[in-house]
Amino acid sequence: MNTTSLHRTLAAAVAALAAVGCTAVGPDFKRPDPLAVQRYTAESLKLEADAADGDAQAQHLVPGTPLEGEWWRLLRSDAVDSVVQRALAGNRTLAAAAASVAQAQELANAQAGTLAPQVGLTAGAGRQKLGAEAFGPSTLPPFTYFAVGPTVSYTLDYTGGGSRSVEQQRALAEYQQHQLEAARLAVTGTTVTQALRVASLRAQIATAEELLDRDRENLRLVQVAFDAGSVARLDIISAQTQLAADQTLLPPLRQQLSVARHALAVIMGAAPAAAALPELDIAQLELPKQLPVSVPSELARRRPDILAAEAQLHASTAAVGVAEGNLYPHISITASAGQQALTLGRLFDRSSGAFALAAGLVAPLFDGGTLHAEQRAAVDAMHANAANYEQTVLEAFGQVADSLEALEHGAEDLQAHSRAQDAARDDVELTRRSYREGNVGVLQVLDAERRYQQARLGFVRAQAQRYIDTVQLFLALGGAGPSTPG
Repeated sequence: MNTTSLHRTLAAAVAALAAVGCTAVGPDFKRPDPLAVQRYTAESLKLEADAADGDAQAQHLVPGTPLEGEWWRLLRSDAVDSVVQRALAGNRTLAAAAASVAQAQELANAQAGTLAPQVGLTAGAGRQKLGAEAFGPSTLPPFTYFAVGPTVSYTLDYTGGGSRSVEQQRALAEYQQHQLEAARLAVTGTTVTQALRVASLRAQIATAEELLDRDRENLRLVQVAFDAGSVARLDIISAQTQLAADQTLLPPLRQQLSVARHALAVIMGAAPAAAALPELDIAQLELPKQLPVSVPSELARRRPDILAAEAQLHASTAAVGVAEGNLYPHISITASAGQQALTLGRLFDRSSGAFALAAGLVAPLFDGGTLHAEQRAAVDAMHANAANYEQTVLEAFGQVADSLEALEHGAEDLQAHSRAQDAARDDVELTRRSYREGNVGVLQVLDAERRYQQARLGFVRAQAQRYIDTVQLFLALGGAGPSTPG
């Protein structure tokens, strides 16, 4: 047989073995069925009703409508969109997660490569002397040899265990992809939440400064009245005490604003001193009136943490097949062909052709129970990941339910604070008018101012919390869903 025919024979043999069909060992993965629930909360919410009260700030759910696109754009704020885009471009956690995705995909590609025949090239030269043990009394003198040629090796995946290894690695790559999507959702959510916090604190600081201006005006009025002899010095002391008490509001608010700004800068991937944050004004935001809410059965196909848990379950299911495949014999085939000669000048002569073909089988006979224990451990890991998946789904449903309830009660809270603010404002005006007419004392004015102060700050906080609760609902629903098919 000449060298060309030998090469063709070896290639055909390996290709035939590689094409052997088999049923892969271990269970086939099946996506878990969604939980059979129709709603997130046990009771109906007012947000589910149609807008009939004419409230410009009313929010209403749109069941069965998933979020689409970049969810934070529903706030209609260029400033918020700007900081989110900067966070997506500069956040280091996202960069690390993207690199982990690339790594996992390459590992899956590397694992897939092990299923193909491994072809290499060998070349060598040496000097050798064979002893009597090889050829008896007629020993050969020392000689120099030269050899060159291809080698082929192939492990027959007749059990499908190798295919399960590839399946496992691809599932792990999918897990990393969903982890990236989860990180992206977390970064956008944290960015928007911190931006809202900054805007809220700026509004609270502005409110507190306005209240201090009122306190100073009250002190001035009391001083004028004292100079005219119409009030006692105790009234001046009371006005000064109120001003001093209100001045204690600003330092903690300014500290909280600094912390929120620093956190926003860090998540954007910038040092706090060099972030150059835009001015965030809560009055320039628009509260989404229509809230798209995907149905519970669809949530498991959208939230990245659920999809990541599903990918982990897929990987552990494939790992069972890998462990079962290790229980069977491993069959490998190796072949080599090339040229061998005692001199370089004759290395490529027709008569210098040489080949080798061998098959090997390694079967486990006794290993102290290791392989069977590993197979049982893989099954246990699969069951654990199935339970973790179900727990992740339940927690997701709980988070959506909490967000819906928070929006429901947050709307009621904002209305209550709005009424309290209006009532306190009217009370201040009436009390001041009565004070100017001499019907009430300065203490009543100060009490009315204090109540108005508390009402205004409460309203600003409740307003900001309503935005934050809306953002939390969007995050609980998984944002706009996976960027790649799950």
